[in-house]
Amino acid sequence: MIDPSKAALLMIDMQQGFISDASSLCIAGAQASVSSCAQVLKAARSQGLAIFHVRRRYAEDGSNVEPVRYKIWAEGGRPLCEAGDNPHLLDAPESLAPISGEQVVYKPRFSAFFGTALHEMLQDACITTVVLIGTTTPNCIRSTCYDALSLNYNVVVVEDATSSRTPEVQAANIEDMAFIGAHVMTAEEFCTRGLSQVEDVVGDFSASVEAYTAAHNAS
Repeated sequence: MIDPSKAALLMIDMQQGFISDASSLCIAGAQASVSSCAQVLKAARSQGLAIFHVRRRYAEDGSNVEPVRYKIWAEGGRPLCEAGDNPHLLDAPESLAPISGEQVVYKPRFSAFFGTALHEMLQDACITTVVLIGTTTPNCIRSTCYDALSLNYNVVVVEDATSSRTPEVQAANIEDMAFIGAHVMTAEEFCTRGLSQVEDVVGDFSASVEAYTAAHNAS
């Protein structure tokens, strides 16, 4: 069982720039996941998880836009840029907005860990488990999942609080993350059971290493 005080919810890129049809970077399935994300966010707050709102904010000159995304970004009105045609696209829907005490982390690439201080912030808070919601599943959710696993976190993915451009892409990526070691659950499961059914793989691993080391030193 996971201790909620040692867990964090990472809500990734749930901004109008990825949700709104008015944005050239809109993800087809993102709007449909807003309600599930709001439910999970509310439950995470009540369960005592730390909350991190992970977002994108592009420079006016596009210098921190991925080269593969630059053309559609520039020709589409420079969304997610304060100096763009629609600066409101930086915002989250009202139901997903941060409240006092919650951290907002801006990332320069897909993973929430790449080029940010997120790992250090989680370590300072003694966090060992991250719960991932947001968009998009094959890019930002998946890259964050794999980085978190590489950094020795338990990883939970709430499948219906994440989104992809097609159901097929969503299903394939959820399956891959589950296969590699992420715990996949639904929003309803998280809201009703929290993390009570999630195995503490990191804790078990640490205990096994300590036991081996103690036995080896004793011999």
